[in-house]
Amino acid sequence: MSEAYIVDAVRSPVGKRGGGLSQVHPADLGAHVLKALVARSDVDPAAVEDVLLGCVDTIGPQAGDIARTCWLAAGLPEEVPGTTIDRQCGSSQQALHFAAQAVMSGTNDLVVAGGVQNMSMIPIASALTAAEPLGFSDPFSGSSGWVARYGTQEISQFRGAEMIADKWGVSREDMERFALESHRRALQAIEEGRFEREIVPVDAVATDEGPRHTSLEKMASLPTLVDGGRLTAAVSSQISDAASAMLVASERAVRDHHLTPRARVHHLSCRGADPVYMLTAPIPATAYALERSGLTLGDIDLVEINEAFA
Repeated sequence: MSEAYIVDAVRSPVGKRGGGLSQVHPADLGAHVLKALVARSDVDPAAVEDVLLGCVDTIGPQAGDIARTCWLAAGLPEEVPGTTIDRQCGSSQQALHFAAQAVMSGTNDLVVAGGVQNMSMIPIASALTAAEPLGFSDPFSGSSGWVARYGTQEISQFRGAEMIADKWGVSREDMERFALESHRRALQAIEEGRFEREIVPVDAVATDEGPRHTSLEKMASLPTLVDGGRLTAAVSSQISDAASAMLVASERAVRDHHLTPRARVHHLSCRGADPVYMLTAPIPATAYALERSGLTLGDIDLVEINEAFA
């Protein structure tokens, strides 16, 4: 099997809701990082065989295959196709999976993977509720098979996070301490310039807008999202606007285009879990990845995982 290499990766800053990127059309936001990726890698854009971008809520300015639209808005070759991937929160990660799989199978030699989303412009879950005027309040309750298996209970990240906290005995204070440390680390990384290489500034926005200076006292003063719950806005996923892109190449493409890889894809896998709890799948996915790759946690020097509802 062929190897898949990550040649370079760029991203916009992550804008906060109503922040510096909130009025940037998603196609232009994606185009911005695509142009930067092509310029930095100095690769012939016509040699790219596919563009795979993750995006959730593909309606309005994010509809109509936003991956293809971003590439064209960047002024890049029309003969290069694109496709948009929706695996919900894992959409951009799945874009990388598909890009690497295309290269490892020998189907493609040079693929762009990434993602784009403007949550300020298109609010979260817009695609789930877009058909309400047509009589569909959600994607699940009209399915007899779904209702037979899971009933008509609420399906949401908010409820799933509350259920997880209850099942594993995670207190509000535990979550707030973890969230505070997450912000502290992000702010320290910004201060130390750790993100400067990967960020492509968009107009006047050059750093992530989400990390904030806060305190346990401020967090403790916030109301819970539901009566009797533990989650507050301080420990919840932020509304963000951003785009990213990376170049995935085969060994032949690395040689032919004189590229210098930054990493090699060692293993790819994906697992599901209870859709009501929703957010527990990283546990079986991690175990599965270690089993399939023959590695142990002791072999891993750095673990990165999305701290949603941290």
